[in-house]
Amino acid sequence: MINTKLPIYLASQSPRRKKLLEQINLKFKVVVVNTAEKIKKGEMPVDTCKRIALEKIEAAKNIIPNGLIITADTIVVIDNKILGKPKNKKDAFRILKMLSGRTHQVYTGFSLFNSETGKTITGFERTIVKFRDLEEDEILNYIESGSPMDKAGAYGIQDDYGAVFVEKITGCYYNVVGLPLAKIYKNLLRII
Repeated sequence: MINTKLPIYLASQSPRRKKLLEQINLKFKVVVVNTAEKIKKGEMPVDTCKRIALEKIEAAKNIIPNGLIITADTIVVIDNKILGKPKNKKDAFRILKMLSGRTHQVYTGFSLFNSETGKTITGFERTIVKFRDLEEDEILNYIESGSPMDKAGAYGIQDDYGAVFVEKITGCYYNVVGLPLAKIYKNLLRII
């Protein structure tokens, strides 16, 4: 259990991250921070997701004067290219077609900040995901559901039709959902 008198904040709009932290009985409040989440040309994926998580911490510090802040950023990588959230339905189709029958990596960078000590911990998790071959009508039906539009890589491994696209994963399942729970938990223990 995480025992701290400090209020805990999740600086994320992701309902999946909120649900994951509730799963481990963490008591926290959600705050919304606005950051650009820009992909820099030539930057390594691990550096991208860690940098964006840190940028979210900096933004959160401006609105949270006292507490323990958790941020994260998840990206999907294939052929050394970072795939963000789809811009529109056509982009979602392009992304899912690219992932079909292939292996990709999911990176989540995370950052924790303790305002009392001024300490920040930043880390990441990487999971390898193998998709089965997808039929075009499956992709189109999934896109019509609206589910892929707010997810990196245009799919969710949890609780929707995107789960049946995944043939195999190597690594942390929760990382693919959006938050590597075991690493977050261990680092929360270190920072409180």
